[in-house]
Amino acid sequence: MANKRFGGRTLARSQALQVLFQAEATGKTVDEVLSGEYAITDGPLDPFGEADARGAGEMLPVLDVIISQASTHWTVPRMPAVDRNILRLATYEMLEVDEVAVPITIDEFVELSKAYGTDESSRFVNGVLGRIADRIEAGEDVVGDATRERERLDEEERRRREEAERAEAEGAGAGEDGAREGGQGSPAAPEGARPQAGDDGFEVFRPASFDEGEGSWE
Repeated sequence: MANKRFGGRTLARSQALQVLFQAEATGKTVDEVLSGEYAITDGPLDPFGEADARGAGEMLPVLDVIISQASTHWTVPRMPAVDRNILRLATYEMLEVDEVAVPITIDEFVELSKAYGTDESSRFVNGVLGRIADRIEAGEDVVGDATRERERLDEEERRRREEAERAEAEGAGAGEDGAREGGQGSPAAPEGARPQAGDDGFEVFRPASFDEGEGSWE
């Protein structure tokens, strides 16, 4: 990612973006990143940027719900990594940092999206943040609604896991019952036959380039 020169709180927000990006790329929390070695441009880390990064990191699941509700075409996981982390920081600041007016926050992060995102990033970021700002201006309980939705989604996921585990256990039990009813789990091999070694198959699953949404800071 290109090194852009910023000052004041714009620099602080840029640093916060880099911290949040590194946390996502390494699978760590923001607190874990900041407790170890991390890379930011034009350090040291500004206190305002640190507060933004830590705050967004703590609210990440709720912020993602708010962003997903305001995004008409992209789910949060499918957004370019820079765009979604800009949206996370901006949404946190709009909702939780009373000392900064919402329009200023939007302008600041749109400028960051022009510096660090793709050609389409600034329009996309501006649109999503504008819809969130409309909800805030209308007096909606944006955080409360998203928190309840996050809890609902987590409960659904918990139930799906329990059902899958129960089905797996029932399937294993049915197999054991069948083996007991048949007397033996498999037919006897012909006399003199030698056992043949079988092959065990394993599937492995395995952030694309920067333009594909999982870039790295250069």
